Amino acid sequence: MTAFTAPIARQIWEMKYRFKSPSGDSLDASLDDSFRRVAHALAAVEAEPAVWEPRFRAALDSFRFLPAGRILAGAGTDRAVTLFNCFVMGTIPDSMEGIFESLKEAALTMQQGGGIGYDFSTIRPRGAAVKGIGADASGPLSFMDVWDAMCRTIMSAGSRRGAMMATMRCDHPDIEAFIESKRDAARLRMFNLSVLATDAFMAAVEADEPWDLVFDGVVYKTLRARDLWHRIMRATYDYAEPGVIFIDRINRLNNLWYAEAISATNPCGEQPLPPYGACLLGSINLAALVRDPFGEDAGVDAEELSDLVSVAVRMMDNVVDASRFPLAQQAEEARAKRRIGLGVTGLADALAMCGVRYGTPAAVAQSGAWLSAIRDAAYAASVGLAREKGAFPLFDREKFMAGETVAALPQHVRDGIASHGIRNALLTSIAPTGTISLFAGNVSSGIEPIFALSYTRKVLLPDGTRAEEEVVDYALARWRDLKGPDAPLPETFVTAQDLAPHDHVVMQAEAQKFIDSSISKTINLPADIPFDAFEDVYLEAWRSGCKGCTTYRPNDVTGSVLEVSQSVAKPAAGAEDDADHASAGDVVWIAEPLNRPETLEGITYKLKWPDSPHAIYITMNDVIVGGRRRPFEIFINSKNMEHYAWTVALTRMISAVFRRGGDVSFVVEELKAVFDPRGGAWMKGRYVPSILAAIGGVIERHLVEIDFIDGEGMGLAEDPAAAKQVAVGQDRAVPSACPNCGSFNTTLREGCEVCLDCGHSKCG
Repeated sequence: MTAFTAPIARQIWEMKYRFKSPSGDSLDASLDDSFRRVAHALAAVEAEPAVWEPRFRAALDSFRFLPAGRILAGAGTDRAVTLFNCFVMGTIPDSMEGIFESLKEAALTMQQGGGIGYDFSTIRPRGAAVKGIGADASGPLSFMDVWDAMCRTIMSAGSRRGAMMATMRCDHPDIEAFIESKRDAARLRMFNLSVLATDAFMAAVEADEPWDLVFDGVVYKTLRARDLWHRIMRATYDYAEPGVIFIDRINRLNNLWYAEAISATNPCGEQPLPPYGACLLGSINLAALVRDPFGEDAGVDAEELSDLVSVAVRMMDNVVDASRFPLAQQAEEARAKRRIGLGVTGLADALAMCGVRYGTPAAVAQSGAWLSAIRDAAYAASVGLAREKGAFPLFDREKFMAGETVAALPQHVRDGIASHGIRNALLTSIAPTGTISLFAGNVSSGIEPIFALSYTRKVLLPDGTRAEEEVVDYALARWRDLKGPDAPLPETFVTAQDLAPHDHVVMQAEAQKFIDSSISKTINLPADIPFDAFEDVYLEAWRSGCKGCTTYRPNDVTGSVLEVSQSVAKPAAGAEDDADHASAGDVVWIAEPLNRPETLEGITYKLKWPDSPHAIYITMNDVIVGGRRRPFEIFINSKNMEHYAWTVALTRMISAVFRRGGDVSFVVEELKAVFDPRGGAWMKGRYVPSILAAIGGVIERHLVEIDFIDGEGMGLAEDPAAAKQVAVGQDRAVPSACPNCGSFNTTLREGCEVCLDCGHSKCG
């Protein structure tokens, strides 16, 4: 029952989840071994591991339950990594010592692969007096720049980088600078940004009242609340940030309202967390549970769903005990509250297979039915665990039962909590599932609509040739299997680009009713949406009970996403047009260097310069990028100590250029053009103007041999980066490229940029 349903799923397993030794040897011989490793590790904390391991293993079959990526990759490996995806760090003290202690904690957390969230509202505003030294404060934005640099440094050291979230209260005196900070395309690129919008602020916006910007009881500025709201909206309209988090609603509906105050979230917003809080994620794959897809009896079996949720809750609760934590405070926080975030993925595919169009009243009702069933089963399972193992340590029966979210539970679940307590303080969350959704056969992500019915990716074949491979949405693949490859699509097959903003909001609002944490969801909007209509999306989200809102509109700062072409069979008569969203593109430049794989293939060339006593050895190592072999690094060595400094410099500079991505063949032409005023040399019947030109010739030969350029003299004559930058600023947005493989076949899913060629996601 364990099989890959798409080639990209196998590639993701190979790259992200297959357990390998430091030397690159595969310790998981098959996907089944990976699943057994995870099941064994999570069952090991049970009193009867042999009873639970097969049940945990069965939950993973057919990708029905998908633990988050760090669990799949780390459980049972004995590696010093955390199994938790993200953390909200401790409150930042308003002192230099406290700020840099917080920075150290962030670095230690990110070193183990955890994403982090921070509230920067606690740092005094720019220009405020700093007592004792007679100076003015530089403000929270300056320290955010330090955090940003730290994240880049950890990434450049080869560690897996988690994403970062920065929040700021809507009444902080530096909120206007925070809102505008990403207008500079080079600033704070490691951060997602969100404004903490309070109930009082939203009421002032709707009433068009004045709004004070305050710190430590001092009013620094008063402005119209609606003007500040417009600035937030304009920034988000122009470059997709900041998001908006309705923080008072989050705290009011928190099951732990009596034990914690929340002022930040994890990087994608689905887990509002207290200081040192951690998010532990997993998803029920609804698409894998649909019986009789596209048939008259299509649906999800209630008993199977309930049983699967019960096992998933137990597995996730065990992760709390099985995981390592970067900081002792994080371990203490996790074990005191045992917070988990069980969500779903494949919702849109499941709706399509059940004959329901995403965003319609029928879809809202069906989604609510599935999610309420998951909520009730999760809470019931946690009550059962409390009866067996004890309630979470901070459980206060009277206060917990008084919470608004708990009050909405069915009576039999509330009775169980009253009698036995509950094992987990919070249980549900809908997270970004970009990578694990691809891993499960390209099911639709989270509660998002289907993003693309299909797209093409370039793959390198064993014989060295290249081919294009179609990656098909899970529901579309099932349709083709059942109805034939050319069968017209029903109107239930709609994509994110087909939907009105309202369709997105009503689905998020309905889901939020049954989710005790929050939801990571991106509302994809067309570039030409009027600003007023764009602003209305956020107001509708606020009025309909959402805990936050994130949109994406293509723009010149963050770029565009996957391009659309028409090639998939159209819906049946009367239905809206459907589109195949296919990647297109030539080489592009990337903002971050490629990560170095553990092993690389390469060739060493010997270069003998006439009259020199020592040869130069040039090693070229390559990496596969989007199915194409390309140079990744170079090493230039010689026993001639006169060559030492410049060979080291050349090694570092050329390798840095290679890792930027793009068409790096200009390096060849630049080196070949270098002449030595002392004279060159004749080599194999050809005059070479300098030893650097000879090195350029060796690099050119290698690029030809790996088919990166077509032949000698066919490389670029100059670095095209400058021209590309001009193009960005003039009339179009260049899609972001993957920092792992360099492909620009990327999409934005639930606030996370996901590579559709290699499966890389900055959110894990």
